[in-house]
Amino acid sequence: MIYRHELKHEITYADMLILRQRLRAVCMSDEHAINGRYHIRSLYFDTPTDMALREKIDGVNCREKFRIRYYNLDTSVIHLEKKSKRNGLGNKQSADLTAQEAQMIVDGKLDWMMNSDRPLVQELYSKMRTQQLAPKTTVDYIREPFIYAPGNVRVTLDYDIRTGLGCTDFLNPDCAMIPAGDSPIILEVKWDEFLPSVIRDAVQLDSCRTGAFSKYAVCRIYG
Repeated sequence: MIYRHELKHEITYADMLILRQRLRAVCMSDEHAINGRYHIRSLYFDTPTDMALREKIDGVNCREKFRIRYYNLDTSVIHLEKKSKRNGLGNKQSADLTAQEAQMIVDGKLDWMMNSDRPLVQELYSKMRTQQLAPKTTVDYIREPFIYAPGNVRVTLDYDIRTGLGCTDFLNPDCAMIPAGDSPIILEVKWDEFLPSVIRDAVQLDSCRTGAFSKYAVCRIYG
């Protein structure tokens, strides 16, 4: 299992304008991007005692969370993802789902998952049964992605974060979403073994400090 370095920074709108120009000069865009950006919609899972949320807030060193995600409101490509954190490093595992499979998970129709040929689907099934893991809330935001091949670097600017509160009808394009409080713009920098100096210099801001930020946590602001 490969773990990647990951840094997050809360930035201002002015910072984003500066970073956008710098990154466009040295990076490639992402294949999912339309006019340099794309819309992400995710459905996050948690236990009745909010284990995933509490572990994030408490800064637990080894933790994981499950989500289902698709892009630009296109339900023809849907991913089940498990994100793990270990000693400050991150890993993401992914498996494809059909829209029908995703809806069955939302509806609690789970028996088919036992016989899936995708280990991640089987793992989610096990934890939905043993830990009572269940869909919790929908999270929306806009992402501007930048890719730099050396070091497998991915830099993203995320903003307009919205929450579905307790809504899990995330396949519905008309699912009601509201701003997640006064959420900031988030700069994320991810890389494998080394961070090239050209990217380190490009993302350097005097007012920028590394910190922890969770879109899922901020989207639980109202409960």
